[in-house]
Amino acid sequence: MQMGSSLAGMETRANLLPKPSQDIQVGSTRWIFLPMEQCWRPAHGTTRPSCGAPTLGRCKEIQSIAVKKSTAFGLLPLVNSLQLRQTMVSKYGTHGHGNASCVAKFKAAIYLSLAWTPDGRRLLSAGSTSDPTVREWDTLTWQQVGDPWSGHTNEMNAIAVNSTGTLVASASYDNDVRIWQLSDRRTIAIFKHSNPVYCVAFSMDGKHVISGGVDTKILEWEVSEDASLEDAPNEQASEDTVPETAPEDQVTDKIISMNTSVRNAYIIGDLPTAEELLTQEININAHNYNSYANRSLVMARKGDWDNALDDALRSVSIQPSLTGYVSQGIALCGKKLFPDAMKAFDLAFMFTDGDLKTVYLLLLVKAIALFNANQQQEAMLRIHQLVVACPNQDILACRVVQAYLRVQQGINAFDDARYNEAVDHFTAAINSGAFSSDQAIHLKYDIFVVLFGWDLASLWQTANQKRCYALLRTGRRAEALEEYRYMDMSDAAKTDSYRDWTIAFKMECSERYATDGDAALAEKDYDKSIELYSVAIELDSVDDTLFANRCAAKLEKLLWEDALIDAQKLNHAALHGVQRYDEAIAAFEIMLSKLNDTPDTQIRKLIQQYATSSEAGNAIQEAINVQLENTPHRLFNTITGQLSDRGAQISVFKTSPEYKELLSSTMKHGDLRMERIKQAVEMYFRCVMLSHRWEENEPLLHNIQDKNVYELHALSGIAKSQSFCKTARDAGYRWAWIDTCCIDQTNNVEVQQSVNSMFLWYRHAALTIIYLSDVPRSSKSGALAMSIWNKRGWTVQEFLAPKVVLFYQHDWTLYLDDRSPNHKDCPAIMRELGDATGIDAQALGAFYPGMRGARDKLQWVSRRVTTLQEDVAYSLFGIFDVHLAVIYGEKKHNALGRLLQEVVAQSGDITCLDWVGKSSEFNSCLPADIASYGAPPSTSPSLSDDEMQALIFSLQNDRTVELALKLYHKLSDLSAPRFAARRLHLPCIVFPVTEFRWRRGQDQQPHSTFAVKADGLDDLLITTEDKIQPSRTRPALQSFLLVRPWDRSLLERPDFADFHDVYRHSSHLFRIKKRVLAYHFPQRRRIATRKDAIDGRTEVNHR
Repeated sequence: MQMGSSLAGMETRANLLPKPSQDIQVGSTRWIFLPMEQCWRPAHGTTRPSCGAPTLGRCKEIQSIAVKKSTAFGLLPLVNSLQLRQTMVSKYGTHGHGNASCVAKFKAAIYLSLAWTPDGRRLLSAGSTSDPTVREWDTLTWQQVGDPWSGHTNEMNAIAVNSTGTLVASASYDNDVRIWQLSDRRTIAIFKHSNPVYCVAFSMDGKHVISGGVDTKILEWEVSEDASLEDAPNEQASEDTVPETAPEDQVTDKIISMNTSVRNAYIIGDLPTAEELLTQEININAHNYNSYANRSLVMARKGDWDNALDDALRSVSIQPSLTGYVSQGIALCGKKLFPDAMKAFDLAFMFTDGDLKTVYLLLLVKAIALFNANQQQEAMLRIHQLVVACPNQDILACRVVQAYLRVQQGINAFDDARYNEAVDHFTAAINSGAFSSDQAIHLKYDIFVVLFGWDLASLWQTANQKRCYALLRTGRRAEALEEYRYMDMSDAAKTDSYRDWTIAFKMECSERYATDGDAALAEKDYDKSIELYSVAIELDSVDDTLFANRCAAKLEKLLWEDALIDAQKLNHAALHGVQRYDEAIAAFEIMLSKLNDTPDTQIRKLIQQYATSSEAGNAIQEAINVQLENTPHRLFNTITGQLSDRGAQISVFKTSPEYKELLSSTMKHGDLRMERIKQAVEMYFRCVMLSHRWEENEPLLHNIQDKNVYELHALSGIAKSQSFCKTARDAGYRWAWIDTCCIDQTNNVEVQQSVNSMFLWYRHAALTIIYLSDVPRSSKSGALAMSIWNKRGWTVQEFLAPKVVLFYQHDWTLYLDDRSPNHKDCPAIMRELGDATGIDAQALGAFYPGMRGARDKLQWVSRRVTTLQEDVAYSLFGIFDVHLAVIYGEKKHNALGRLLQEVVAQSGDITCLDWVGKSSEFNSCLPADIASYGAPPSTSPSLSDDEMQALIFSLQNDRTVELALKLYHKLSDLSAPRFAARRLHLPCIVFPVTEFRWRRGQDQQPHSTFAVKADGLDDLLITTEDKIQPSRTRPALQSFLLVRPWDRSLLERPDFADFHDVYRHSSHLFRIKKRVLAYHFPQRRRIATRKDAIDGRTEVNHR
């Protein structure tokens, strides 16, 4: 059994390693560490240094090595990256000195193991605790393929690929061994160890998986033929072994061998991409016979038989192979060269290694190729003979092929109007037994999807739908309707494609019943015509002609009440058509009443197809409530020019033609069609919000209440409101909101609700108009950045929250004459706004409120001003998604303090303690003014690789490691920050000051500078306005401390599974240097805040 390097901690592995330079005891596990200066390899039963120079970059050690043909690749873990280096190797050692080269560097977490796929086209990497996933890399582009494979919950110590390149095994510190399907990256089995697992490998035949770990046991697991693991291991398995269903196993990959990207392109039908990828492979290696064969299959799928044959011949000329001869046989069939095609397929059998499953599948491929070349009879005969000759083989595969080919025969017959023959073919496909299995046949037999582009996923649905149409065309309406109703109860009925099909089928079916009903009515067979019309109405109840004709037949049968019901339906349709909605609703209510009172139970059932006016009205009211939930309470009606509260808005809607049309049409559908109702309500209540700078003489609510804004004198504030409402009305919006006059400023409850809801109002508005009153007509780019609007506090959320915005200039023309429907999609405007505000492009385009990035958000607004000082904080409630009391008169330091207290309390994020300026009376750890966040946030200086290496290597003795682990766990156990009632509970690291000296400067300076020495920190300077006089007479009574608030985000999850975790987590211990607070004892008052103290920088914050 081949063991990977992750077995280094097992006693059985220790004897296989060269003599280490250092071994370390961590807990109960002994870890072996080889320093970067040594590189060993075994030869002739002995151990000696390698022949070549060490192939290392600027890393500490090689984490894993994987060999691809004659090239060795070393995996070098860096902090947050992975470096892949290669060197040519042979049995005599490396070729020369210094020949290693870096071929790829991946920006991701630390990786602990590598594995190549057998074809060398994919590299798999296993991640550490911070990213316990498998990642797949394309070796042509060194780009990641697809999403990471998730499943493990702790670091992955080893990874292995079976010899056929179809299965992947991974071993993890979470005690699990997972088996993955390489083709679709699914977990198909999980094996449970009782302890962490360090190594895993496949047997040479791929039928067993061997794993071992901390329990010092080697367990052997059986891989069954369907790739699910059902048997217990030779050593007693845990009851937690979890098998999962898997697709068809390695047989497919013997016939078609291709990398995952190409295979996926085949499966989804993206043939241009597949061709491009294969051409790239050929350009890199002109002797890649497998890529030629696969590209031949692409050409065959496209019907380009000449190029398909050229590529197939090129493939077998380079190296004969199973895939090469299969592609040649398919291409020759396409060119109708059947004898040569049969010879190619015969040669393909020589490469099956006598595997009966492969032979069986290859015979099916051969028959399909003949079928596609219009040799349908011979193809079907071959498949039948195969079933008879090999009854013990994969009979489901044969049934799937028979079903698919039968469906193709049925489609051909249907297209030629041979409907009875088509029915027979579709019926045979449905009854073939191909759909009796619970397995997903499109996954189990994806070879047919790849080779021929078959849509197996919807085969059952296609067969049944086509049979419905064929039965309908033969006049067998009842059978067609029965088949449709059967399908309507299946899982397929939940798909969008089925819903689209059912609309078309019901329409055609209804038309055919109606046509036969017309014929019966003409022949005066009234009973039959009523029956046929009733079925047609059941399928299509909106066709008023059906009701008219059935009404005529009922009149002939003297069924007066029944005829009246149909007449009422016609009356409703006519009145609705001429927009007499009140009368149409009344007529429909009469019809429903007649339906409910009729003694005929069948007729009474029709009432289920409809809704009463109250049912429809309740559904509409529900949609109104949802729509108005995130809309301001008071809005301008842009049509009337008057302000309307919530009740008035609903009242206007319910008296409008839009509401009556919606109510009338909704009554015709018993399912109420809620999506249509929602769309109609959203369209009616669309609201436009205004973002602007308040100016003098802005009208308030009492100036506008009960008046028509369009009729008021056009003073400065009134003129702005008039122009805004007109602009919104002309754009097709009925409702508009302006903060000046749509909020009752004298109502504290309404003000409180408005401040806490304003972000949501802007977010859900259909449009936000941003009015730049100081930007003149025809201004050039740059005027927006200079506008006073761009300096106000409230306008930040008024731009970030909306999804659609338009900028208007002073004369209400569009800024830069940009007539796009959304200026957030205009690169020029967004670039100008980003440069002016410092807000990143992603946030400008699609901002999400919350605590994330609190320090950045505070910097965005640090230079903004508001008329009322408390609004500096209130304008940020929506951006941080907090709801707090609005208390005008509390002063800005209290308002800002309450906001920042809530941010720390909810998120534990202490970056808002990073500021430069005067302390707040609310709490001295907070600033008194938002402007204190104008300086960029402090950043941790990075250590060089050499510095980090020196620090890590200082942990080589057992005592140092023990102390480092103890410090790590102590830091991880610290409680999260708490902030309530103006009291901040903040875990900190304290550095005692050993020397504190005043530095003489200019006497006129308002501040003092002190040179400070402290245990554990570099020398630093502190500058403060506080007058501190170090006592020379009684120094023992005076002490100073430097205190660093602790940020838990600096630590990863605690897991010291091996020395590399010590490396990783220790590196964080050496980076504790973001922020230092200086405290003076015994008074315990804060005298200064300083950033980056370890680097000795002199930038400070003044109290």
